[in-house]
Amino acid sequence: MGVLIGVFLHFIGGFASGSFYIPYKKVKGWSWESYWLAGGLFSWVIAPIAACYFLVPHFWEIIGTASGNTIFWTYFMGLLWGIGGLTFGLSMRYLGMSLGMAIALGYCAAFGTLIPPIYNDIVNHIGAGETSFTSLLSTQSGNIILLGVLVCIVGIGICGKAGVMKEKEQSEAEKKETIKEFNLKKGILVATFSGILSACFSFGLTAGKPIATIALSRGIDPLWQNNATLVIILLGGLTTNLIWCIILNIKNKSYTDYTNNKTPLLSNYLFSAIAGTTWYLQFFFYGMGSSKMGKYDFSSWTFHMAFIIIISNLWGLYFKEWKGSSKQTLRVITLGIAVVIFSTVIVGFANYLASLDTAG
Repeated sequence: MGVLIGVFLHFIGGFASGSFYIPYKKVKGWSWESYWLAGGLFSWVIAPIAACYFLVPHFWEIIGTASGNTIFWTYFMGLLWGIGGLTFGLSMRYLGMSLGMAIALGYCAAFGTLIPPIYNDIVNHIGAGETSFTSLLSTQSGNIILLGVLVCIVGIGICGKAGVMKEKEQSEAEKKETIKEFNLKKGILVATFSGILSACFSFGLTAGKPIATIALSRGIDPLWQNNATLVIILLGGLTTNLIWCIILNIKNKSYTDYTNNKTPLLSNYLFSAIAGTTWYLQFFFYGMGSSKMGKYDFSSWTFHMAFIIIISNLWGLYFKEWKGSSKQTLRVITLGIAVVIFSTVIVGFANYLASLDTAG
């Protein structure tokens, strides 16, 4: 039952992540860097601290109790993830929600799922609730987990193939109608870079395990054990994004956006706040789902990526990003989504087998 609850929580997190960019479409008259930073302040600072304030009493004390080494690596992984998150926004800008997320999250799913157990092998340290790549290879449930990850990546690849087919079929006018700055080559490059570095969020949670352990020792509900860790990771993300957005504000002279009365300031800030808070909710529910996934918690990343891809592609269809595409292309994108969904079933089954092994 715990695994099923975990999967459901990951679905909610995936829905939030797959939907967060929609409110940004309502921002008028602002440059990308302006609304990305305005929304980001809610993603990286306001929302995570507010969540901890209500759910994790004395969270600053919990963080302060952790070792400097733990804080550093958790923050540093957040810093790298911030670069991935920054370029993730650019992926949406150049490729749209469907194709941008499919390519970026393909790399993200692979690296974010497999690197933590590989890392555990390298450092030769397996903590409570963790596993190693060697143990995955030596158990039935571990092999099924790896199969699920492989199937997920295949599904993501199919989604990417559909995007390439769409790009060939649509006219320039049709591309620009739904994605104003559509650029396939630049978008794929950015999405690839984004996907690899975005996986560092998963590494950050692994590095921040001692913080979660301290939280549990203070009587914090296991559902909220990762919230204090999220504060450190997201501060790393804030650092990267704040620096880059300010550089762009100065370069493009878009720093006047924040006070430009010729734009709908109130609604721009409101929609940016909604987008930023929604983006944070993916991490909030990811942390909750992760706490329910048992021994193979690392597979949470696969679930998270899969649900994001499903939701983002459905939104892409709703916003007619595939307008002008052939029936064959639509069949390919449908197949890709179906394969991704099937991969989550495989991973869920593997977790079930693992729970039986643990119980036995």
